Amino acid sequence: AGGALAVDRGEFARRITALINNHSQIQVVREEVTSIPLGQPAIIASGPLTSAALSEWLKQLFGEEYFYFYDAVAPIVTGESLDYSKVFLASRYGKGEAEYLNCPLNEMKYHEFWENLVSAETHQSHVGEVEQHFFEGCMPIEVLARRGKDTLRYGALKPVGLLDPITGKRPYAVIQLRAENKEKTLYNLVGFQTNLRWGEQARVFRQLPGLEAAEFVRYGVMHRNTFINTPQLLLPSLQWKGAENLFFAGQLIGVEGYVESAAAGLVAGKNIVRWKEGKRPLIFPEETAIGALLSHIISAEIRQFQPMNINFGLFPPLKRRNTSKFERNREISARALAIMADFLSNERN
Repeated sequence: AGGALAVDRGEFARRITALINNHSQIQVVREEVTSIPLGQPAIIASGPLTSAALSEWLKQLFGEEYFYFYDAVAPIVTGESLDYSKVFLASRYGKGEAEYLNCPLNEMKYHEFWENLVSAETHQSHVGEVEQHFFEGCMPIEVLARRGKDTLRYGALKPVGLLDPITGKRPYAVIQLRAENKEKTLYNLVGFQTNLRWGEQARVFRQLPGLEAAEFVRYGVMHRNTFINTPQLLLPSLQWKGAENLFFAGQLIGVEGYVESAAAGLVAGKNIVRWKEGKRPLIFPEETAIGALLSHIISAEIRQFQPMNINFGLFPPLKRRNTSKFERNREISARALAIMADFLSNERN
């Protein structure tokens, strides 16, 4: 897929299905599971379209506030792709630490953005159903914008409590970016959950000050995607904190992507065996792809938890900064392979 890593979904699914069906130690039973006996060791990996009955059981198990039926996420961009000369670091009214990057808009720029936003092309989906489920909490930003030109200025783009250090005045509107990880290599566009087509997101949002060259590691989406609040509920071993015999994996824990879901299943599978044998769990180093992704979803902000796929922004930064993004990513990859080789060698010994 151009310069991006892509997976042939059909072939990937066929190969994994064949491996499972033909494995001498796996018995495949094709019937609906509506609950799991709590005393029985099990891995639950029911995916983003978990059945209504099993979803209800999980809600009863965890509490409804830790179980989500819809995935409403805002875009995430890399920190290194931002123009820091056009944004400023501040929190509203100067309270606490300055936690947000702020992109100030004057009146003309705001109205240009509004016009582009309300006229942008959206995905064809069950938006009405999503709106009904979320009410006002996670409405697509383009839907809110259509309610009136100033709606966003009293919502996600409200400028109250912020002063632009260049002008010394309160901006007409402000887009806030929140760090997505502790290294602050990734930033979330706060309140920008959206149903715009991905190409439209890039076109419209790159017109904002500081985001002209923004690199998107995840575009905003709104769709049905059942997942649990992993940082609240799971240990790094992917065990439920409430019962050590119950493990979770796949998209249900908030990883996105076919390879990522399979990798999470591998970790859960390894760890449930180790748990039964009385061994310590297998926790992959953060410098590896599996370790970086699982570390992120386990340690993410509980109140803001959203699914994530693997990307270079999740890896711990290199000690030596390269000017070339290509060289930096190549070094991160080489480091990951070397650390993984050492890790597996030590585990075998």
